[in-house]
Amino acid sequence: MDEQLFFKKLNNLCTSKEIFYFLSSLEVMSDTMASGALQRISEVEVDDNGLKNPGLFENEVFRALCFQFEFESSKLSSTGLLNALQALVKLRIDPQSTLMTRLLSESEERLGRGQLTAENLCALGESLLELEGPSCVMLEQIVNHMQERDMKRWSPREIVMVYKILQVTVREGKQCQNLLNRLNSVTLYIVSQLSPNSLSVILNSLVVLRQTQAVPLVTALCKHSVKHVPYFTDHELVNVLEAFQYFGQKLQIFTEALERHVPKSICTMHPQTVSKVMQYCCKKMILSKPIFDAVAECFISSADRLTTDQIAAYIIPFGTLNYLPPSASSLFRKLETVLHTRLRHFQPHTLLNLLHSCVLIQRYPINFLPKIFSPYFLQKLQGQPPGLNRDVMSQLTQLFLTVTLECPFYEGPKLLSKYQVKAFSMPQSSPDVHLFKRVKTGLLHLLKKRIYFASEVSTPYFYVVDIEIKLDEEGFVLPAAQLEEVHRRIALCVDGQNRFCAHSHNLLGEEAIKQRHLQLLGYEVVQIPFFEIESLQNTRKMADYLQKKIFPCTYGQSN
Repeated sequence: MDEQLFFKKLNNLCTSKEIFYFLSSLEVMSDTMASGALQRISEVEVDDNGLKNPGLFENEVFRALCFQFEFESSKLSSTGLLNALQALVKLRIDPQSTLMTRLLSESEERLGRGQLTAENLCALGESLLELEGPSCVMLEQIVNHMQERDMKRWSPREIVMVYKILQVTVREGKQCQNLLNRLNSVTLYIVSQLSPNSLSVILNSLVVLRQTQAVPLVTALCKHSVKHVPYFTDHELVNVLEAFQYFGQKLQIFTEALERHVPKSICTMHPQTVSKVMQYCCKKMILSKPIFDAVAECFISSADRLTTDQIAAYIIPFGTLNYLPPSASSLFRKLETVLHTRLRHFQPHTLLNLLHSCVLIQRYPINFLPKIFSPYFLQKLQGQPPGLNRDVMSQLTQLFLTVTLECPFYEGPKLLSKYQVKAFSMPQSSPDVHLFKRVKTGLLHLLKKRIYFASEVSTPYFYVVDIEIKLDEEGFVLPAAQLEEVHRRIALCVDGQNRFCAHSHNLLGEEAIKQRHLQLLGYEVVQIPFFEIESLQNTRKMADYLQKKIFPCTYGQSN
């Protein structure tokens, strides 16, 4: 049969049974046709879960094909040899079998003699990468042969294959940075030709090879990934999200693409992929209500099937970004049910992070706090990385302060003082220096003397107040150092962009709970958000604004 007709008929067959019936009707096949048949069998019989029908190895036609390749390996064309090898690797044939040993040995000989075309080198490289424990010597030989050709003429498939080989053989790019620099430059010009899989593979390789200097390529790949979001597999999307995080990329159009894709696909997405989407949003401070609302609904219906780490990954961003979805009551009812049945399965630090995120949004895990404050649990926290460092002790202290201030009915164990910090560790909430300076200049203009306000004041309640103003009983401003006759304390929260979700006026959870607690501790909290003062052009306007915010009752009266 003519090869063109053969492949046309073969590609229309959808089961191994149909393929075997078709092959048995032929008297003669070239090795290219036989290897094509093996490739088609591997396409229809292998999916994400592995081999569909292990019984196919006992089929007489399949055994005959393998027999031909095993005993005539030296007579095969290079294309037939390497396509057969690729198909058999995909079918998970034992790498130690005589068949595979002979095919690999013949491939290695031809590689050494320089007999393989670029297409052959790609097929061999992909096969070796698929095998467990790839032969680094052969992979390096492939890269060396590839470099003999003009890199500018490489196809996308060749470029992807070399990235994958370097990822396996080098791990860090230092050993072959010159080659990588050339490869990165060439890849930049073919980004628009890359398939979703190729784009994902290259981004993953750049992460593994730590190519932080390849900014133009990374930026181009990330921009190009936007249009592929609906077509990425779960694994590919995870690779892309990890690259966005590793390289510090944040594109609004990528977030919008995720917002269109995730809500309608979440029911079929792997939980690990959903976890990665939420971690990406949390890390980048992106409050995407369409994604968060969909994840909340998904959690309510599928929480019982999630691992403890996935449960934490789904829920923690709600607290971090200070957002309650429309289904909040059902969401946290489901979380409580899951915690009741699976509490002992959580790693200590995962459980602490989860419960701490809940209190940020006023969801109080009262039933589980006796465990958190128990000496046994605290010892477990100390015994696992990162141990009881300052951040962990800040979380414990904030949990304890929350139940003290917001849950007076709690009668369980208290957190011992040795586990409490003197001041919370809130590095993300440090004041915006430029904004802080402008507010202080405006206050000085308003109050006339610097003694009437204090900045970055440590309180006995673990929080640091940005600016504190003290008033007496009649409402007059007192010197900041005065301790007697203080009737009111005003806490000015100078909230720069770093205290809000990205492109949003929504306070982050850490800042929201701080302002809530300061109010419960007797402060009058006055929020000075960046978006209200960035347009104020001079000190007089700033002072006018501050008087209106801090002293609304006297605003407009003559001094």
